[in-house]
Amino acid sequence: MRRILILGSTGSIGTQALDVIRSNPGRFEVAGLAAGRDAEGLRAQAEEFGVAHTALGADAAARMVREVDADVVLNGITGSVGLAPTLAALEAGRTLALANKESLIVGGPLVKRAAAPGQIVPVDSEHSAIAQALRAGAPDEVRRLVVTASGGPFRGRTRDELRDVTPAQALDHPTWDMGRVVTTNSATLVNKGLEVIEAHLLFDVPFDRIDVAVHPQSVVHSMVEFVDGSTIAQASPPDMRLPIALGMAWPDRVSGVGAPIDWTTAASWTFEPLDDEAFPAVALAKRVGRAGETYPCVFNAANEQAVDAFHEGRLPFLGIVDTVARVVDAHDAPAELTLSSLAEAERWARAEADRAIAG
Repeated sequence: MRRILILGSTGSIGTQALDVIRSNPGRFEVAGLAAGRDAEGLRAQAEEFGVAHTALGADAAARMVREVDADVVLNGITGSVGLAPTLAALEAGRTLALANKESLIVGGPLVKRAAAPGQIVPVDSEHSAIAQALRAGAPDEVRRLVVTASGGPFRGRTRDELRDVTPAQALDHPTWDMGRVVTTNSATLVNKGLEVIEAHLLFDVPFDRIDVAVHPQSVVHSMVEFVDGSTIAQASPPDMRLPIALGMAWPDRVSGVGAPIDWTTAASWTFEPLDDEAFPAVALAKRVGRAGETYPCVFNAANEQAVDAFHEGRLPFLGIVDTVARVVDAHDAPAELTLSSLAEAERWARAEADRAIAG
């Protein structure tokens, strides 16, 4: 039985993880729970699962990771505040089931240096798919990673057609039920840009060998192309419980956690190229990823400020990525990458984004 610490337990990833554990009581045990602000929800979860160790806030979550015995830490926190718990899990020697992509993207080399081989298991559906497909060949046989994207609620629109979209429209995702930030990032495709950076860091594949393909059905979660021309794809109905369960049980699978594809029913899957003019976030993210250092931190922080401004009516939809690009262009990386320099870069990026938004 694996003892699981769930960070972000009251959010989308955390509640689905608890669904998996609830259905597999002989497979997993909840060692601890941490939430951001929902104290009442956290209390109810702790009572249901008989959990003595709980925490509110990212700093308290990081302390709990160091102090509570567990086999796996599932980091489902949203945003760069997840960096401290990620580093705490790695330093404590826990297997890190990582849904908090921002901590890897922001922490970059610091996170990779702290991680032992195989210690980080991806939970994002795209990276879980790649990890599964990579089992089909040796590392030197991999030619290309193909990260799929649903295209979000505005797939097929031109840049001009995106000028007047509303926050409500941006949150109307056709496939996934996620929080405000992640759903908005899926509408701008910033989320896909972050996932490209994450794929580079997780699998050590250069950016020029990571592509994005738009796949609106969200059944093929990503693909690996090998040197002999073969492409291995991982496919399943869109249900995050599958990659969550795999992240907690890796490398083993959990029986019955998700419904399989019904191959007796006719279906069509389509794939389209990404429109970089309407959705420039992926190209910007690749540029940021190549620059490395504190640039991914600045990219992420500026985006979080811009998303808030968009939902508060202070910034148009296209202004989100435009603001991020302006902040990235104004940034100068420090001489050394440390936790202190990351924190300073994040503070600067948020302030610079606010200045750009205010005009």
